Amino acid sequence: MDKPQRGYWCECWTQDLTVETRPVLRASFDAYSAPQADRWVAVALRTISPALDPDASQDAWTWLYDGRINTRKALLRAEPCTVKITQAHTRITWTIRPVIFLPLAHRQGVELPSCARDFKPHTAPQAPHRPD
Repeated sequence: MDKPQRGYWCECWTQDLTVETRPVLRASFDAYSAPQADRWVAVALRTISPALDPDASQDAWTWLYDGRINTRKALLRAEPCTVKITQAHTRITWTIRPVIFLPLAHRQGVELPSCARDFKPHTAPQAPHRPD
């Protein structure tokens, strides 16, 4: 990738609803098309659906059959999307946001600036050795 590229940043978060805690990031994925982004959520939902309680499983399959179409349309309009499932006391949230991925600079074949040779790595002081 040598120039900026449009895509989608996808994340999966969980939150324990019984205690007042912040959501925890469980996974992230960089997708380069709307189908690839919603497929990431669909694969996760199909994978976990057998382990979900009946209500959560119904929510998952409702999104897979109906909500996925709306999600794909929204992504094609460059709108962010969220899919939420609550299993017992855990909320699982998938987010998909349109982004522009920037290319990374490659250092192969490129001379570093002269000041780079002046850099001396800092070493942490050693703790005194204590006999056991």
